[in-house]
Amino acid sequence: MRKLTIAIDGPAGSGKSTAAKRVAQLLNYDYIDTGAMYRAVGLAALGAGVRLDEAARVEEIARGTRIELRWADGRTRVWLDGREVSEEIRRAEAAQAASVVSTVPEVRAILVRRQKEFATHGGVVMEGRDIGTVVLPQADLKIFLTASSEVRARRRADEMAGRGEAVHFEQMKEEVIERD
Repeated sequence: MRKLTIAIDGPAGSGKSTAAKRVAQLLNYDYIDTGAMYRAVGLAALGAGVRLDEAARVEEIARGTRIELRWADGRTRVWLDGREVSEEIRRAEAAQAASVVSTVPEVRAILVRRQKEFATHGGVVMEGRDIGTVVLPQADLKIFLTASSEVRARRRADEMAGRGEAVHFEQMKEEVIERD
């Protein structure tokens, strides 16, 4: 039986990751968290002392960075140039950096190309923004999830608090609305 390519799209905090992880687990498919890739590029740029508004330098980082995603123990493990950064990319500064580097067209092109490669043989559940329209427009199944900004901010705040990070709900809600 041919393995499918499944795209799960929607705004931040809508439940994409939760749904994608569960579907991948049920089908024994690979789970690809595309946001982790942008976070990894952002983290690499910050680590190299590159200003995030320097598009050419950020592109250079994206082009030269090796990002590996591995699904293990019910979560995505992320390696950046051979070093595991799974926890580091979940911090607020990496999330903010991801928001900036994802606006660089050349960075998007590089990562979209890599994401398409992940899906070449099917058996993949990929989640993130623009997955069903840009990354996998020919996906066998496309799902778009949404939720109110209040619910999405609460989900993000709970996630951060679970990692021991200080959270200000109103600020989180403003950030969710701004990202939209």
